Amino acid sequence: MTTIPKTNVMRLLDAAGIAYTPKQYAYDEHDLNGRHAADAIGLAYEQCFKTLVTHNTNGLFVFCIPVCSELDLKKAARAAGQKALLMLHQKDLVAKTGYMRGGCSPIGMKKQFPVFIEETAQLYDRIAVSAGKRGVQLLLDPADLAAYTRAPFCDLTCG
Repeated sequence: MTTIPKTNVMRLLDAAGIAYTPKQYAYDEHDLNGRHAADAIGLAYEQCFKTLVTHNTNGLFVFCIPVCSELDLKKAARAAGQKALLMLHQKDLVAKTGYMRGGCSPIGMKKQFPVFIEETAQLYDRIAVSAGKRGVQLLLDPADLAAYTRAPFCDLTCG
């Protein structure tokens, strides 16, 4: 069995005393969607969360939603107390957050941005989020994630 190298996200969680289980999986540039990650680590799509970054003139706002869902920008803006939000363009992701597409985590961005988690995360003992590196997910208690990122649970998805 190979050891999964520590990511910055893992080091931050270790320092905070938050338990997690890392899961590594194979990916390629065409498999950078959350469904592939969920399939690879054996989780239901509803339990594997993707991290989406939005923006407006007031800054960046981060949303964690199930990989099978779509972010409702109106609900997201309402949750963030904003009039409107736009998705951050993929080309700006690394410069603004320090993470690249397929490896964006709500933990350990360049700055602490407001984070919001889809309320359905509370249905599970553990959810998966990116470990900050493509091909590595972390299973952790959604309450621990919310506490660490100071994120409220909100209705954020379409439908």
